[in-house]
Amino acid sequence: MRKTLIALMFAAALPTVAMAMPEDGPHHDGPHHRGDAPFHQLDLSRDQRQQVGKLMREQMKQRHDITERYLSKLPSAEQKAMHDELQASRNKTDSAVRALLNPEQQKKFDELQKERAAQKAEWQEFQAWKAEKGNKAQ
Repeated sequence: MRKTLIALMFAAALPTVAMAMPEDGPHHDGPHHRGDAPFHQLDLSRDQRQQVGKLMREQMKQRHDITERYLSKLPSAEQKAMHDELQASRNKTDSAVRALLNPEQQKKFDELQKERAAQKAEWQEFQAWKAEKGNKAQ
């Protein structure tokens, strides 16, 4: 079961990674948007790109919800092991990406990482508050 869930998490993350990859094509004429990459060769209008982006975000949320539903059925030790493995993978990828950047880009990358960490901490604090409030209501 654990291997199946890890494979499921990996499969769910692949489209996100693929969409985040930079484009090397000569027809790229603007800032890269995550939802553009798989559809770049279709020459989508701005409206179409926005609609495709919305659909991709909805799909990502659905995948996340499905994954969470199955993940919650795992014993807590396996949940923690999976979380730790995913975090280690993220850290390895972040380090590899950072190594590709020039010093100025690394500085911006580090700033973005700090912002992401702060947002994550804020979200976890909110979730804890929400859970506490829910427990008091019962």
